Amino acid sequence: MQRLSGKVALVTGAGRHRGLGLAIAERLGREGAKVVVTDIGVPATDLGSDRIGTIAEMNTVVEALRAAGVDAVACALDVRDEVQVQRAIETAVERFGALDILVNNAGVGFLMEPLVEMSRERWQTVLDVNLLGAFLCTKHAARRMIAQGTGGRVINIASVAAKSGSIHLAAYAASKHGMIGLTRSAALELGAHRITVNAVCPNHVTTGLGALQNDYRAKQRGQSVEEYLAEMRGRIPLGRVGLAADTAKAVAFLASDEAQYITGEAMNVSGGQEVH
Repeated sequence: MQRLSGKVALVTGAGRHRGLGLAIAERLGREGAKVVVTDIGVPATDLGSDRIGTIAEMNTVVEALRAAGVDAVACALDVRDEVQVQRAIETAVERFGALDILVNNAGVGFLMEPLVEMSRERWQTVLDVNLLGAFLCTKHAARRMIAQGTGGRVINIASVAAKSGSIHLAAYAASKHGMIGLTRSAALELGAHRITVNAVCPNHVTTGLGALQNDYRAKQRGQSVEEYLAEMRGRIPLGRVGLAADTAKAVAFLASDEAQYITGEAMNVSGGQEVH
């Protein structure tokens, strides 16, 4: 399928080999989009050097995409920095001539601890990456899309934690609940410009960072990782945990013309786990 032929997409937080962002970038590319792959690139003391997409890894991700026939380029981007956000969008326009699709995927979901023990600094880190970053990217992508006059797509990667609470993930859940509010408000404002804004709400996906959550939850419950995952599958009506490809397919649909009359929605991709 080439539903996105001629379109240009920017995907944040896509610079890791086992990441959800890469799966999204691959799917958009397979459907014809040209893709700007972004990640923070350089170590950040509040995020941990082993939990970010480095420039070197991001370049290998782009090489793999190109080998698969996707026209892709890498761009370092800390979504908390408004100047870097503007530069990333300029990179998309300079390299490919436009920006049609923004996927706000960059997020922090690995800072897990009890609410009463979480520091203000760690809380702020989660909110800044997950919510402030989505706001800044949406703001500047929308400006570009409005100037182009051809509409556009903004797709926010939220979570089932955007609709239900999650133990030891208060900051994450708060940021993702906020992302849904941002999605709905932006949809109201940008609809007149034919820019749709939607969110995708996956359940747990065992990416590289998802594996850290598995380890944490298993230890919290006194289980092995295998026991924890088996218990998780038992809570999901379709009987399996989510795959990165499940979310990527939903993103590709929302980015396509088939979804041109859908905006302000928060689509569950959870195998029936989240029924709101």
